[in-house]
Amino acid sequence: MSQPKWIVREQDVPGYSPANHTGTLNRRLISPETVGSKHVEVLLGTIERGQGALPHAHPGIEQVCYLLEGQAQVQVGDEQGTLYPGDCCFFPADVPHIFTVTSEQAARVLVIYTPPYEEHPDRVLR
Repeated sequence: MSQPKWIVREQDVPGYSPANHTGTLNRRLISPETVGSKHVEVLLGTIERGQGALPHAHPGIEQVCYLLEGQAQVQVGDEQGTLYPGDCCFFPADVPHIFTVTSEQAARVLVIYTPPYEEHPDRVLR
Protein backbone atom coordinates (compact mmCIF):
# COMPACT_ATOMS: atom_id res chain seq x y z
CA MET A 1 0.00 0.00 0.00
CA SER A 2 1.44 3.37 -0.97
CA GLN A 3 1.80 6.26 1.43
CA PRO A 4 -0.50 9.26 0.92
CA LYS A 5 1.53 12.36 -0.06
CA TRP A 6 0.11 14.32 2.92
CA ILE A 7 1.83 12.00 5.40
CA VAL A 8 5.49 12.97 5.73
CA ARG A 9 8.07 10.92 7.62
CA GLU A 10 11.13 12.62 9.08
CA GLN A 11 13.53 10.06 7.60
CA ASP A 12 12.15 10.68 4.10
CA VAL A 13 13.03 14.39 4.11
CA PRO A 14 16.61 15.54 3.43
CA GLY A 15 18.22 17.69 6.08
CA TYR A 16 19.88 21.04 5.46
CA SER A 17 21.75 23.68 7.46
CA PRO A 18 19.70 26.89 7.49
CA ALA A 19 21.22 30.31 6.85
CA ASN A 20 22.01 32.46 9.90
CA HIS A 21 22.04 29.40 12.21
CA THR A 22 24.89 27.38 13.72
CA GLY A 23 24.92 23.68 14.61
CA THR A 24 21.44 23.25 13.16
CA LEU A 25 19.98 20.56 10.89
CA ASN A 26 16.45 21.22 9.64
CA ARG A 27 14.04 18.99 7.78
CA ARG A 28 11.22 20.73 5.94
CA LEU A 29 8.28 18.38 6.64
CA ILE A 30 5.29 20.40 5.44
CA SER A 31 5.95 22.84 2.62
CA PRO A 32 4.86 23.80 -0.88
CA GLU A 33 7.43 21.26 -2.19
CA THR A 34 6.50 18.32 0.04
CA VAL A 35 2.70 18.51 0.25
CA GLY A 36 1.71 21.59 -1.76
CA SER A 37 0.89 23.77 1.27
CA LYS A 38 0.28 27.41 0.45
CA HIS A 39 -0.03 29.15 3.82
CA VAL A 40 2.00 27.14 6.34
CA GLU A 41 5.38 25.45 6.61
CA VAL A 42 6.50 22.97 9.32
CA LEU A 43 10.13 22.07 10.00
CA LEU A 44 11.84 19.76 12.45
CA GLY A 45 15.11 21.16 13.71
CA THR A 46 17.92 19.45 15.61
CA ILE A 47 20.25 21.96 17.26
CA GLU A 48 23.50 21.17 19.06
CA ARG A 49 24.38 22.46 22.55
CA GLY A 50 25.36 26.14 22.56
CA GLN A 51 24.21 26.57 18.95
CA GLY A 52 21.09 27.92 17.28
CA ALA A 53 19.67 30.95 15.51
CA LEU A 54 21.73 34.12 15.35
CA PRO A 55 19.84 37.44 15.64
CA HIS A 56 17.45 37.83 12.72
CA ALA A 57 13.84 38.54 11.77
CA HIS A 58 11.50 37.41 8.99
CA PRO A 59 9.66 40.18 7.11
CA GLY A 60 5.94 39.40 7.03
CA ILE A 61 6.41 35.86 8.39
CA GLU A 62 5.25 34.68 11.82
CA GLN A 63 7.12 31.81 13.49
CA VAL A 64 6.19 29.35 16.24
CA CYS A 65 8.68 27.02 17.97
CA TYR A 66 7.55 24.00 20.00
CA LEU A 67 10.39 22.42 21.98
CA LEU A 68 10.28 18.61 21.86
CA GLU A 69 13.60 17.83 23.60
CA GLY A 70 16.34 19.81 25.30
CA GLN A 71 16.33 23.31 26.74
CA ALA A 72 16.81 26.68 25.03
CA GLN A 73 17.18 30.35 25.78
CA VAL A 74 15.09 32.52 23.48
CA GLN A 75 14.99 36.23 22.93
CA VAL A 76 12.34 38.25 21.13
CA GLY A 77 13.22 41.92 20.83
CA ASP A 78 14.60 42.85 24.26
CA GLU A 79 12.81 40.10 26.22
CA GLN A 80 14.36 36.73 27.12
CA GLY A 81 12.97 33.44 28.39
CA THR A 82 13.78 29.75 28.77
CA LEU A 83 12.03 26.94 26.91
CA TYR A 84 11.68 23.43 28.31
CA PRO A 85 10.22 20.36 26.54
CA GLY A 86 6.54 20.98 25.87
CA ASP A 87 6.95 24.78 25.81
CA CYS A 88 5.98 26.85 22.80
CA CYS A 89 7.05 30.36 21.79
CA PHE A 90 5.95 32.88 19.16
CA PHE A 91 8.21 35.13 17.07
CA PRO A 92 6.16 37.96 15.52
CA ALA A 93 6.85 38.99 11.94
CA ASP A 94 9.58 41.61 11.53
CA VAL A 95 10.81 41.29 15.17
CA PRO A 96 14.43 40.21 15.78
CA HIS A 97 14.79 36.90 17.64
CA ILE A 98 17.51 34.54 18.89
CA PHE A 99 17.29 30.82 19.82
CA THR A 100 20.19 29.15 21.66
CA VAL A 101 20.30 25.58 23.02
CA THR A 102 21.40 25.50 26.67
CA SER A 103 20.91 21.81 27.51
CA GLU A 104 23.72 19.27 27.49
CA GLN A 105 21.93 17.27 24.80
CA ALA A 106 20.84 18.55 21.41
CA ALA A 107 17.41 20.13 21.20
CA ARG A 108 14.66 19.03 18.84
CA VAL A 109 12.21 21.73 17.91
CA LEU A 110 9.14 21.85 15.71
CA VAL A 111 9.10 25.13 13.78
CA ILE A 112 6.02 26.54 12.06
CA TYR A 113 6.14 29.46 9.61
CA THR A 114 3.17 31.28 8.15
CA PRO A 115 3.33 32.08 5.34
CA PRO A 116 6.04 29.61 4.30
CA TYR A 117 9.60 30.90 4.68
CA GLU A 118 11.15 28.41 2.23
CA GLU A 119 14.71 29.60 3.12
CA HIS A 120 14.51 32.51 0.67
CA PRO A 121 17.30 35.05 1.43
CA ASP A 122 14.89 37.96 0.93
CA ARG A 123 12.73 36.60 3.79
CA VAL A 124 15.30 37.21 6.53
CA LEU A 125 16.51 40.46 8.10
CA ARG A 126 19.75 40.55 10.09
